[in-house]
Amino acid sequence: MGESNNSSKLDVVVVSYRCEGMLRDCLDSVRHHSANGEVSVHVVDNASRDGTAEMVAREFPEVRLTASERNLGFGAANNIAIRAGSAPYVLCLNPDTRVTEGALERMLEVMERREVGICGPRLELEDGSFDHAAKRSFPTPLSALGHFTGIGRNRDSGALAAYRAPEVEAGPVDAVNGAFMLIRRSALDGVGLFDEGYWMYMEDLDLCYEFAQAGWVTWYEPSVKVIHVKAGTSGPVRSLRLNYAFHYGMFRFYRKHYAAQRAKPFNALVYCGIALKLMISVLRNAVRRRANA
Repeated sequence: MGESNNSSKLDVVVVSYRCEGMLRDCLDSVRHHSANGEVSVHVVDNASRDGTAEMVAREFPEVRLTASERNLGFGAANNIAIRAGSAPYVLCLNPDTRVTEGALERMLEVMERREVGICGPRLELEDGSFDHAAKRSFPTPLSALGHFTGIGRNRDSGALAAYRAPEVEAGPVDAVNGAFMLIRRSALDGVGLFDEGYWMYMEDLDLCYEFAQAGWVTWYEPSVKVIHVKAGTSGPVRSLRLNYAFHYGMFRFYRKHYAAQRAKPFNALVYCGIALKLMISVLRNAVRRRANA
């Protein structure tokens, strides 16, 4: 594992924010499972100011570090490191993940064997259970309703269950999770990078959608396992800023990709639904914080 250079096959990009311990574990896992050494790593720290950036500089001197003076958000910070690299493949990796033995090699093999634009693995929580966010279908108002109300989460098929892409066991899928998103650089050069209009949340889904519109396939590879500490950097209860960013991401995605094809009254109904969900979520989180105080 080393700094970005022209001989690297893979540029690993990690965006960090106040996650020193998890980032250490993440980088250590990449260091020990670094695809035969053909890997460069670039960490962009989003103004943590808690020792996270200093830990990287001290314990991982081979990692390229960019310490931002402000929190740029997920997409913009990823784009800084993507632009700085030149390897044919880019891995956007969350700091709350740990790669397993052989994972990077096998994922690169998939990319080289198949003409796919994006590839994601099976994500597992620390207890070994499946992280259902590893694969997704592009959301529709009905599938989003099923997912966020919980009605569709225990179903194996149907419009209400479609958000989690339950019918896809392996292969082509609408979207994979930004916690581990392996991307072909030549496809990025044609499609473009993350939309920086999203501050956090939904930019991974947005990029998969843009790739699909450009004719690229996104591939889900369940034979490869990566550990994902769910909500590792955001915490079990989202802050008001993160909660707003999540719902703004829903609004932006719908407005950008769906609104032009639907009637204005229907769009207004969708926007009102997102606003109502935000209000309910803010109130629920306030109750949780008070209960945990």
